[in-house]
Amino acid sequence: MNRPLTQPTAPTPARPLAEDTPGPAGVPPEASAGLALIKPAVRSQTPYTLSSSPARRKLNQNECPYDLPAELKRSVVDEVMAAPWQRYPEFAPPKLLSRLAAHYGWVDDGVLVGNGSNELIQATLSVALAGGDVVVAPSPTFSLYRLLTNVLGGRYVAVPLGAGFEYDVDRLIETAVRERAKVVVLNSPNNPTGSALPPGAVERVLAETGALVLADEAYQDFGGPSAIPLLSRSSRLVVLRTFSKAMGMAGLRFGLALAHPAMAHELAKGKLPYNVNLVTLAAAGIALRHSALLAARTREIVNVRDRFVARLAGVPGITMYPSAANFVLIRCAALPAREVFRRLYDEYGILVRDVSGAAELEECLRISVGTEEDMDAVIEALDGIVAA
Repeated sequence: MNRPLTQPTAPTPARPLAEDTPGPAGVPPEASAGLALIKPAVRSQTPYTLSSSPARRKLNQNECPYDLPAELKRSVVDEVMAAPWQRYPEFAPPKLLSRLAAHYGWVDDGVLVGNGSNELIQATLSVALAGGDVVVAPSPTFSLYRLLTNVLGGRYVAVPLGAGFEYDVDRLIETAVRERAKVVVLNSPNNPTGSALPPGAVERVLAETGALVLADEAYQDFGGPSAIPLLSRSSRLVVLRTFSKAMGMAGLRFGLALAHPAMAHELAKGKLPYNVNLVTLAAAGIALRHSALLAARTREIVNVRDRFVARLAGVPGITMYPSAANFVLIRCAALPAREVFRRLYDEYGILVRDVSGAAELEECLRISVGTEEDMDAVIEALDGIVAA
């Protein structure tokens, strides 16, 4: 498959293409007294961050490849222009909560909105965890769970996924019971592996542990079972959703939590007041009114993903893992992942996510699903790099 590909000149990165931006090499004496007041558990953590680099094809943050249609944007602008900017936004706009409840099949007073679902991860853990409380989560998974657990004074216990990054539900439950877990986090589809929980897994964790189960479904629009139907049966379940992925609103930051109304009331104590701004609230309402249009785009992304996966199978030196999300994890055998990452960017202008520095992800890259043209370019670039 050595097909020619026009190779664009990649722009010069604004900063290094590193997964994390390291802190200062040393602490000046005048800062040491202040930093001594920070918890050691916090000082030992690396902030969640990602270097920003321009690219012709940006496939490193699992974003929707399609912007909101211009007519929807104009509707948002019109609504915001008509609103009083000198007033605080509503804590929980009743009309929006009602639309969200109807969209997800839940009750109005069991919906909590946030500045992205990440804020609601933090809110859930902050109201649940006291010093030393245990959080159990799969590994590898979204690094923010470990970071927040440690910052909040909890103890994080990671449970390895299977050899193909499939969920080991028995081992998760055994670990949660043994460690007397306060919270079990289930990210499905899981980031960065794309693996989805098997049907009935959340129900089992609820039945066989006494933990609060945080079901992070940021990518569920693209595949895998949802835990939402279980909400009416357990007050220990919190389901998170986001408009950053399938809805194409990553730049506006809107997420929500679905929980038993009594639990939602407690979760609200862990978030900041007026946490969702006027523009985002307007955009979320308009997105819901056009949810059929946005759902059609999601189906197209799934189709592009499946075609991409089928073509990846023909690229020598690449192992791919099943994905129910809008990204695909690959393992590079022919060349080191960092070299493949660098050459994709330098020679082809394609920016993916290098996750090879993380435990259990040696020689792995994560590739977001973009347009059909984007994925054709990735296949041809990989063919030129690793299969030549």
